[in-house]
Amino acid sequence: MNNSIKTKSMEYAKDINVIVLNGLTLAKIENLGSTVEVETQDGRHFRFYHDQDCCESVEVHDVKGEPSDLIGTPILSVVEEIHPSEYWPADVPKPEYSESTTWTVFTFTTAKGTVVMRWLGESNGYYSESVSFTEIKSA
Repeated sequence: MNNSIKTKSMEYAKDINVIVLNGLTLAKIENLGSTVEVETQDGRHFRFYHDQDCCESVEVHDVKGEPSDLIGTPILSVVEEIHPSEYWPADVPKPEYSESTTWTVFTFTTAKGTVVMRWLGESNGYYSESVSFTEIKSA
């Protein structure tokens, strides 16, 4: 069974652990709303994303800290936290209608500072609200 997806002459394996970024130095980070792509100084490419389905949405809600602090210095640690519907950050107004939510929080630490990227997934409860992380490989 092929455990990869083909996209625009790129091939990437699904669902690797974000800790693979520990010790790597980023050259570029690009927030595209429903995906975030990063490139390391040694030419590796990674993607945070969600495979969109019918009745759900998962996007970057906000980024706290300076993303430029992630560029040009090794990542000391990356931590991923997943919070189900019962959790809601105090600094975010709660929507009137949302049957199911998942917050996925990535905290990146470098010698320059800390950057927190919060993703919000919402659905009717029957669809995934998860964020995937993968390394993009040239085909």
